This record gives sequence, structure tokens and C-alpha cells, in this order.
Amino acid sequence: MITHQQNLDLALQIFEHAGKFHPGFSHNYDTYHSIIHKLSRARAFEPMENLISQLQNSGIKCGENLFITVIRNYGIASKPKMAVKTFLRIKDFGVYQSVRSLNTLLNALVQNKRYDLVHLMFKNSRKKFGIIPNVFTCNILIKALCKRNDIDGAIRVLYEMPSMGMIPNVVTYTTILGGYISRGDLLGAKRTFGEILDRGWLPDATTYTILMDGFCKQGRLVDAVKIMDDMEENGVDPNDVTYGVMIEAYCKESKSGEALNLLEDMLEKKYIPSSGLCCKVVDVLCEADKVEDACDLWKKLLKKNCTPDNAISSTLIHWLCKKGKIWEARKLFDEFGRGSIPSLLTNNTLIAGMCEKGELHEAGKLWDDMVEKGCVPNSFTYNMLITGFCKVGSAREGIRVLEEMLGKACLPNRSTYSILIEGLCDLGLEKEVSKVVFLAISGGGVDIGSLTLFVNKVVPNQNGGEIVDRLLMENAA
Repeated sequence: MITHQQNLDLALQIFEHAGKFHPGFSHNYDTYHSIIHKLSRARAFEPMENLISQLQNSGIKCGENLFITVIRNYGIASKPKMAVKTFLRIKDFGVYQSVRSLNTLLNALVQNKRYDLVHLMFKNSRKKFGIIPNVFTCNILIKALCKRNDIDGAIRVLYEMPSMGMIPNVVTYTTILGGYISRGDLLGAKRTFGEILDRGWLPDATTYTILMDGFCKQGRLVDAVKIMDDMEENGVDPNDVTYGVMIEAYCKESKSGEALNLLEDMLEKKYIPSSGLCCKVVDVLCEADKVEDACDLWKKLLKKNCTPDNAISSTLIHWLCKKGKIWEARKLFDEFGRGSIPSLLTNNTLIAGMCEKGELHEAGKLWDDMVEKGCVPNSFTYNMLITGFCKVGSAREGIRVLEEMLGKACLPNRSTYSILIEGLCDLGLEKEVSKVVFLAISGGGVDIGSLTLFVNKVVPNQNGGEIVDRLLMENAA
């Protein structure tokens, strides 16, 4: 019941009630393990620690798995000190620490960049804890040394492993290869890759991907492509990370066709690309005037049950609007809205496009729909409408929008006032400027000094400070 209960508070209540009021029932190691596992995963560490203390006082015989769970979740929660404390107290429960709990702790320390503690715990593992490290322990230590850019220390551990009764494996060499890549040493990386092949091992997708990433980071895309070809010739399939590395590299080099082909290949292999990766491909396609291909990609994501999110849709809507295809953007927006709720960013992107093209009526409809669905406009949304009204010669409508903006406690920025005052001045409506100046100073968001400088700019051959002072006095009166 505890394991399958989704509500954390209810799970804890069930545990406590069963122990106190259920006749003939008493908690054992399994029930404690279940509730502690659930609490630690939910980062409810205070009640979890209370139960651990309760378990210690109960005299129930424990197993190491409970502590491994707690150590791992303290690591995930960025609490390395508590992970160490949990490891050190295992023996207080009559449980012997093994290499499993040690490796879990070392991984948690690496995860939290406590590389100094990794070396310290490894060094004391035999003498203080009676634990004999295994190849996984050494691999974690090598990873920590590489992360702190001590590749020489990592190599020393590699050479000392046989004397400790351990044989390095592909993971060992791949970790060192990654260390060379991190410091930009491609010669060292290629040498390590060669050693893997010389030992008769077949590099896995991770090994190939790390080497490819190193070449991509140095702009050597041709070499990275060659490694990917070798990888496939050796019967090693690319994974999602491999695709991500190469697609990003193609995007960086503005190779839109290659990026699109690889992304489609990734989809065929049933990998789900990240939102950021899809946005980059959409960007590079649209920059190459391949907006139709970007739209086809968007539709393909839908067909592959990989629904484009707000970031991808906003990116494509932005480019459609930029290319003047505002009605195609509107169509895509509506299609997206049938399966998802467009975000403020997505709404703003399309409203901006409509205002840019002078489609104020359509922008207003979008605004109404957005508010009806509970999406609150921000200063950017208001700025776009004000800019749109000024652009079509309806600056007075812009003042109405500004008043609504202030009424909604949405603080305008300098850009808002600049857009509106400039629009009014362009139409010869200097008298209306006084109203905006008063709104600017009473509503906040701009100081008198900034406003004076701006009035100097839009009303030439006049003293901006005197104008602002006079307008303030008039409105005050």
C-alpha cells in the first residue's frame, strides 16, 4: 500500500497508523525501506531522518540497500554532506558498508563536484572502512580527477589498477578520453581511442560520441562526420546524444539540409529530440529560407507523437511572421492550440507579428482569446499593441492601452513611453504628450531625468526639462 500510494502525506499516515493501531502488525525492514525510499525521492528529508532514527531504536535488522537509496537521493538533492554522514552511520545499524554503498557515495560526490572528497574516501576505503575498491570505484575516481582537470592523476590511477588487482575496461578509457576532450587535447583523445582499439575492444556509442563532440567543439566537423561513418560501419548505432551532438554541429555551421536529415533519421529511430535541438534546426532552416521545410518538420513531429512544445512553435511562428507569412503563422498557432495551451511567449510572438503587419483587429482577437484562457499579458504584449497602434496612426488608442496596462498593475518600461510619445509627436499630437508624461511619472517605470532626455530627442529645439516641469504642473493643477 505504501509503495503504490501517490500521496506522500497519506503514505506516511498509513505507515504510522499501521504501526500503532493495526492488531498483530509490527513494522519490519521492508516497510521501513518502502516509506524511507518514498520520502527520500520526494526530498522529504526531515520526516525521513525521523524514521531512520526510529528504525535504529527499534532493533530491526537492516540491509545496506536502504542507505544506498538515501545516499543516492541526498546526492540528487545537492546535499553531499548528508550523503557522507549517511554513509558513515551505516555501521551504527549493525550493517557492514560494502563497495556498493561506497560507489554510490562517490557518484553522489562527483555529481556535486566534491572531487576532493572522492579522493579522500577512496584513499581511506581499505584502512578505515575495510572496503576493497573494485573497477567501478576506480572509474569513479578517474572521472573525478578528469573533472578537476587532473588528467595526469587519472592516468596514474589507470596504470596502478593492475597492481590493485583490477583490469581497466572500456569505461575507464572512455572516461580518460573525455578528460582529454574537456581540456581540448584531441591528440591525447585520439591516442586513448587508439588504445581502446589496440586492446581489441569495440568502442560503444558513448565513446564515439565523446570523440565526435571533441572534434565538433574545435570546428572540425569533417573529422566528426568521419568518426560517425566509422561508428556505423563497425555496427554501432548512434544514440540520442550522438544525434544531438552532430545536429548541433551542423546547425552551428549553417548546414540546414544535413541537420534536417539527421533529425529525421533520429525520429525514424524513435528517439525524441529535445525542444532546444528542434528550435536550432528550425532556426537554421528558416535562416536558409527553408520555412516550408521547417513547417513540414513541425508536422512530422506531430505525426511521430513528439508534440512540438511552446518553444518550438514560438520559434516557427517568429520566422513565419518575419518572412511575412502571418496567416500561415496563425494557422499553425490554431493547430498547436488544439492539443496544447499556447504560452505567453507563443501568444506574444504571434501578436507581435500581427501588429508588425498592421493587423490590429486580428491582434486584438488573439489578445481576447489569450486573456480568456487565463494567460496574463506582460509589458511586451502591451508594447506590441501600442507600437501597432502608433504604426497605423492611432496613437490615441495607444494611450488607452497604456492606461489599461497601468490599471492591470503591469509596469511599463522606458520603451513603452518612448514608443507612444514618438508616435504622438509624429502625428503632431504634442498636447497628448502631457497626458503620457503624467502617466509615466505617476505610474512609475521611468525617472524624470530619462523622460527629459527623451522629450529633448522628440521635441527638437526645446528645453526638455522645462517641458516636463510645465506638463507636471498642468496635470497637478
